[in-house]
Amino acid sequence: MTPKGRSILSIDQGTTSSRAILFDIGGLPLKTAQKEHRQIYPQDGWVEHDAQEIWAATLSVGREALAGTNPGDVAAIGITNQRETTLLWDRKSGQPVHNAIVWQDRRTASVCARLRGEGLEPSIAAKTGLLLDPYFSGTKLAWLLDNVAGARARAERGELAFGTIDSWLVFRLTGGRVHATDATNASRTMLFDIGAGRWDSTLLELLNIPASVLPVVKDSAADFGTTDADLFGLSIPITGIAGDQQAASVGQACLSQGLMKSTYGTGCFALVNTGLSMAPSSNRLLTTIAYATGGQRHYALEGSIFMAGATMQWLRDGLKLFANSADSAALALQADPRSRVCLVPAFVGLGAPYWDADARGAIVGLTRDSGIAEIAKAGLESVCFQTRDLLEAMAADMAAAGLGSPAALRVDGGMVVNDLFCQWLADLTGRPIERPKVIETTALGAAYLAGLGAGVYASLEDVAAAWRCERRFEPNIGADERDAKYSGWKEAVGRILSQRSI
Repeated sequence: MTPKGRSILSIDQGTTSSRAILFDIGGLPLKTAQKEHRQIYPQDGWVEHDAQEIWAATLSVGREALAGTNPGDVAAIGITNQRETTLLWDRKSGQPVHNAIVWQDRRTASVCARLRGEGLEPSIAAKTGLLLDPYFSGTKLAWLLDNVAGARARAERGELAFGTIDSWLVFRLTGGRVHATDATNASRTMLFDIGAGRWDSTLLELLNIPASVLPVVKDSAADFGTTDADLFGLSIPITGIAGDQQAASVGQACLSQGLMKSTYGTGCFALVNTGLSMAPSSNRLLTTIAYATGGQRHYALEGSIFMAGATMQWLRDGLKLFANSADSAALALQADPRSRVCLVPAFVGLGAPYWDADARGAIVGLTRDSGIAEIAKAGLESVCFQTRDLLEAMAADMAAAGLGSPAALRVDGGMVVNDLFCQWLADLTGRPIERPKVIETTALGAAYLAGLGAGVYASLEDVAAAWRCERRFEPNIGADERDAKYSGWKEAVGRILSQRSI
């Protein structure tokens, strides 16, 4: 490390709130501020955010985190953001032409279905690594151009700018001087060729999007301009950007091939680093850019689970098995170890590698002596089994690409404070589980990238050396027992998939 500054400000703009965390250059948090913003639901399946409200909240928490700090001591700012959320704004006034369309929004499902019906998904996936889904930004942008009065004409005249939330914040922080994004966020738009590292003209033509609205794509650690001096009392360089899941991967120092992180919040997002090589998926995982530094793109496979912490919330609030989620471990330990009860939490369908939106949840294997302890145990185990599903799919795709297999699994998110869950995760996946000392991995990853871009860290090796493991959980059961339990899970999932039309 070089003494370029004493701290790094990380802006973590998420789906429900904006946070700012000031880190020292050793990666330890010094001060945190957070502010929620509204969720707007104009119609069933539509989700929007007020971008001006997000900007105001971001500025507020940034100032709060820096209060009492000499801005001259801040080496750089890093930004991490809710991915795929789409915004279109006027380049001169900075005014959005419409609310931001959130990643959860499903209004363009019919467009995706039409393109899929035309047989275009394989060619789109080959370029972007993504499945045809309204989750991604491209069809959202097309909707804005087609449905906001005058937007298409203005865009074609070069008057409008498109961006994900990182681009919007950079534009506002720099007083409109910089319209840019990083490679990780670009890779989630369904408009970016992740192999060639550029916006794809064929994809733009397919969705009728003028190239003039697009931001410049930079490395994740790069010069994104400096903040206006009147915002924080001094101009501060912005030198790191990554989408939230990629930032968490960097925060977990998954910076070499085979290292994998999994974040357990409401759902679960898992990424495994595949190095400088892309691993096309035959198991309905996503191929994405993990980060880009020094002009090189590093890739990852990504899989998502819809119900992780939300499963335990359902057991708490829906079935009222326990008063607090923290009590789930004590209850699960009371379960009969011979129990074969299996909970498949397909309340909103199943995510990777099944991608079955019509599947619905079930509890199978109940016997007369089954009780709430067995169901609580099955809930915790369901998250472990779903993680193994992702690991199996990732291992198969990596092997097909000649890239080895995922190694230890680094975990973060609210569920991992539960030691029993971490131990069962190790037992049921057969891999060591590493829990970090600093659990704010998403914000930390943005700080690491900003530090790298500002010269605080000399290399990715410096970043990796800064990561600290708080506890490592080793598998405690044998392969035969592990595989028998997993077979029970696969059988239960098979029943859900085969009976989804009932």
